[in-house]
Amino acid sequence: MGKRPPNPTDIENGLPPLPPPARPPFRPPVPVPWYAWLVPLIFAANFITFAITMYVNDCPARSDECLLFDVLGRLSFQPMKENMLLGPSIPTLRRLGALERRLVEEGERWRLISCIWLHGGLLHLLANMISLLCIGMRLEQEFGFLRIGALYVLSGLGGSLVSCLTDLRGERVSVGASGALFGLLGAMLSELITNWTIYENKCTALMTLILIIALNLSVGFLPRVDNSAHCGGFLAGFLLGFVLLLRPQYGYVSPKYIPPGYDMKHKKSKHKCYQHIFRFTSLAILLAGFIAGYAKLLREHTVGSDPFRDVN
Repeated sequence: MGKRPPNPTDIENGLPPLPPPARPPFRPPVPVPWYAWLVPLIFAANFITFAITMYVNDCPARSDECLLFDVLGRLSFQPMKENMLLGPSIPTLRRLGALERRLVEEGERWRLISCIWLHGGLLHLLANMISLLCIGMRLEQEFGFLRIGALYVLSGLGGSLVSCLTDLRGERVSVGASGALFGLLGAMLSELITNWTIYENKCTALMTLILIIALNLSVGFLPRVDNSAHCGGFLAGFLLGFVLLLRPQYGYVSPKYIPPGYDMKHKKSKHKCYQHIFRFTSLAILLAGFIAGYAKLLREHTVGSDPFRDVN
């Protein structure tokens, strides 16, 4: 009672039961890259900000030695003896939001962010924007504008914070997006580490990336370069990469893409255990670092002196 009767045809012919029908072929869908629009927007915003800076600077109103005055007029550059990077004067940069510890301690906290949109000169701007396109476009196509936008701004903030904390004498006036750009490099390194299982030629990719990072950090030893902002941005980006740039482990397929009839008993989890450990540990360190650094900046005061400009 209740048992399924045998197939009469199989009994008469002495044949074994028919095998179950084959499962339909299945391949996970190929990920579609994000459309990169935020990085080009940041690129354009930096050039527009530089043009506004040069307009506000108005070199011809204060000097007869402005560079390219016949071509650029009011937008012409300061004399080479004042600015070898083809850019504005220090007072103009300070007025528009350059990073200066004394002013930050006096309540102008917005300078921690505004300084990453200013540049010391056209050469400084071009170097940073070329790096932005080379690094940022690929990251935005892979991870989307929200994560890369947050990574860029928070890395820049981390670089500004470290720059202020290491300026013990309060002599530095610093501008530039290099802290944010080093944050993108740091995030690329942590992304490679936390998503290790999906990469081929892992050691080659790791050594190549470390070499690129080392070469870029070595630029910080040049005169008037704010290497503390580079290091702070890199560290913030490295920690943020563990938080923001996780990928599913190799072999994971989202349930919405698995057709009916497939065995789900051995389905892989989306992330490995070590990825979660890296994420929460990095988030805790990052929050503690930002809170402690900001609190220290508010407590301590330095004696002001005649500033000089650093670029980062």
